[in-house]
Amino acid sequence: MLKPKKKITKKELKQDTLVTSYMKVTGFYETHKRWINYGAAALVVIIAGTAIYLKGHATDNELATTKLSAIHQFYDNGQYQVAIDGAPERGLVGLKSIADQYGSTHAGDFARFYLADSYYQLGKYAEALEEFKGCSPSDDLLKASRYAGIAACLEALGDFDDAGKYFEDAAEKEQTDNSIAEQLSNAARCFAQAGDKSRALDILKRLKKNYPTTTAGREADRYITQLSV
Repeated sequence: MLKPKKKITKKELKQDTLVTSYMKVTGFYETHKRWINYGAAALVVIIAGTAIYLKGHATDNELATTKLSAIHQFYDNGQYQVAIDGAPERGLVGLKSIADQYGSTHAGDFARFYLADSYYQLGKYAEALEEFKGCSPSDDLLKASRYAGIAACLEALGDFDDAGKYFEDAAEKEQTDNSIAEQLSNAARCFAQAGDKSRALDILKRLKKNYPTTTAGREADRYITQLSV
């Protein structure tokens, strides 16, 4: 006759479960410890590498800010070629070098924007377009200026339809009625030049309705009349 099995208490069951789980874990570790150790080491390297990168990125941004501040005076004075190339005899680095070397930093992105505008002011529209497209600003106001810069380059290069679209994008990012109205007026002009009078008229009517007190809004009627002929 078989004896009744000993009743296992909850405490013993819990202990047994813990022992079993422990054995499973240690068994897994013994089997795979080589790869686990590799993974742990890799994680340490990743964490350390990230910290070093962030510290280096901050340092690069500080360097770019210093160099940009030094050369910006030439941009402000309309000496665009000097601003682009720098002044080696004075130890000043130009916008192109700053953008190329520190383009991934906040200050480097500003340098690329000023570089793009410098090219535009010199009539080098293809170069300006490339640099404007290379900017990646996070601020809405600078985004509006970037879109407007791209649009202006495209208009100068004769791509009126795309220019109109970018001027509309700029209008969406602008923050004042006057600025929004100006960009919408630019968009309407470009669409009209592209032969899309219907779209130009729609924008002008929206401009007149939503921003009637702005300079562009007051001039909308005249352009509507011209396009309606």
